[in-house]
Amino acid sequence: MAVTLPAPVDTRSRWQRLKGPTLLAAGLLTASVLLHVRDPHRGGSWGYCPWLVLTGTYCPGCGGLRAVNDLTDLRFADAASSNLLLVAVMPLFVAAWLRSLRQRWHGTLRPWPPERLHRLSVAVGVLLVGFWVLRNLPFAGWLTP
Repeated sequence: MAVTLPAPVDTRSRWQRLKGPTLLAAGLLTASVLLHVRDPHRGGSWGYCPWLVLTGTYCPGCGGLRAVNDLTDLRFADAASSNLLLVAVMPLFVAAWLRSLRQRWHGTLRPWPPERLHRLSVAVGVLLVGFWVLRNLPFAGWLTP
């Protein structure tokens, strides 16, 4: 029979607990506004991907700036066409952020078990490498930005 231990209580003030997720949200919002104002669809407006310049192949992040710009205009299909992986995992990032925010609000931290984090890390690595390879194969041109 498994025994469930109570979640540890964080005794810091609410603002101290919420500072990390709040600053993360503010930084992402600022970056999104900057990407909305300065359109990355124009070549070189934000520089060039070093990996693409050096190898001529697309990395998993290629098209990410354009995808965020498209999302700020609520053009979901265009965003998915720029970087499908980013658009697909964004709801998972939002869910994880909301989970962290809720736990910090209440002061009860429930960290993920180490074995689950390890499996998640391996799965993310496999997904990134698979996407990286797949988007550079001739038959998967629909994955290129």
